Amino acid sequence: MTKYTQNDAPLFEALKNYVEENVYAFHVPGHKHGKGNREFTQYVGSAVMGIDVNSMEDLDNLANPVGVIEEAHKLAAKAFGADYAYFLVNGTTSGIQAMIMAATEPGDKIIMPRNAHKSAFSALILSGAVPVYLYPEIDEDLDIALGISADKVQEAILANPDAKAVLILNPTYYGITSELEKIINVAHENNMAVLCDEAHGSHFYFHPDMPHGGITLGADICALSIHKTGGSMTQSSLLLSKGNRVEVSSIKSILNLLQSTSASYVLMASLDVARKQLATKGEEMLMKVIELSEYAREEINKIDGLKAITQKDIMSPYMLDPTKLVINVSKTGMTGYEIMRELRLKYHIQLEMADLSNIMAIISLGDEKDDVEHLIRSLKEFAKMNKNNGEITTGNIIRPEVIVAPRDAYYSKSRSILLDDAEGEICAEMIMAYPPGIPMICPGERITKDIIERVKLLKRQHCQLQGTEDPNIDHIKVLGHVYKV
Repeated sequence: MTKYTQNDAPLFEALKNYVEENVYAFHVPGHKHGKGNREFTQYVGSAVMGIDVNSMEDLDNLANPVGVIEEAHKLAAKAFGADYAYFLVNGTTSGIQAMIMAATEPGDKIIMPRNAHKSAFSALILSGAVPVYLYPEIDEDLDIALGISADKVQEAILANPDAKAVLILNPTYYGITSELEKIINVAHENNMAVLCDEAHGSHFYFHPDMPHGGITLGADICALSIHKTGGSMTQSSLLLSKGNRVEVSSIKSILNLLQSTSASYVLMASLDVARKQLATKGEEMLMKVIELSEYAREEINKIDGLKAITQKDIMSPYMLDPTKLVINVSKTGMTGYEIMRELRLKYHIQLEMADLSNIMAIISLGDEKDDVEHLIRSLKEFAKMNKNNGEITTGNIIRPEVIVAPRDAYYSKSRSILLDDAEGEICAEMIMAYPPGIPMICPGERITKDIIERVKLLKRQHCQLQGTEDPNIDHIKVLGHVYKV
């Protein structure tokens, strides 16, 4: 129990009290309330620098919270319907890594989607877990991955009854959910923990017209990027747990392995206040977000060559997060990358992401009608100036063959060769477009001609590619010899 209510922000209030006390700071950080970095302080404000402090008795310690951080954790758990909540200052990456490490041991199998975020694959390297990959259904017309069916999960469980956990995206980067409730039920029936990557789903818990959050449906652990859709600052996230399938003590211990011992109080305070806002005003604010999103879809779908994806376009039983404004541009004769670049240069619009066939805008708590109107007007003007020049064909979805377990591949001896010479080799690093950060190839997978050609295509589109030691991705590391999975 806690003496605070959802109208309180105990950590944020403690920080404000500390600032008002005018403490003489003979502790780190060395900028001493901003006085040691005046140029930066003048720009961001003395209030931000004033709460950028280090752990002390009245402000608690994230590594072993027993005071105001613990109280903030309790409030967050209650707001999301969890048993326990943990602040994350290394982003949702640390939460995804922690939940996979807590649910598995080296050599354990984990059933997971191949279109997961790169943090899930780094967790395989850290944990030593062995993946059993699930491939989502693909909408060929829209060129996006949908969700994972409960039948596919059940098939994987029957084929791998010794698996320890199932990881599900709720939702995918494109805002598509899976048959989560059925998946949770079938996994639990087979004594497997269910882990949810909810990096893009923190708002699901606060409006009835949203898809359901994983904790609400009975998932064991969920990692949420509050900074993406919940209003906190970048890099601040939450890890939620419920039930006893995964030991709570193990979660806390692993988080202390992964997170900084100098946790940012600015980030944690933003989490505290974001939770307060979601718990007390979330439904009202999200109603506005939904209305803006639906209005944008309706208007964009009047524009020749553009297709704003609606729930009707998504095959049942998958659901679409209404706040993800995904616009298919394949009939414009331009790629999503080209259109995103044009919108930034000519209209000062920065979209969330693009791929070869789509662009995406996220409508969230901070958007106003004027912002959405500017997006719509800009797309209309852009479409008039750029008449259809044919349809873009992006090719088939690539499904690399797993030859070596990711951890074995990562720690094996490797050599760097030209990408052009890599066909047939076993990859020793990742290549991904960011965003969304889903690897095209992972350590331990065979490099094919299709993968090489896709990388070259994305390079020609000036897509942000990352994951390799070579920043230009002209070379790639491959294994010196082959292991068996």
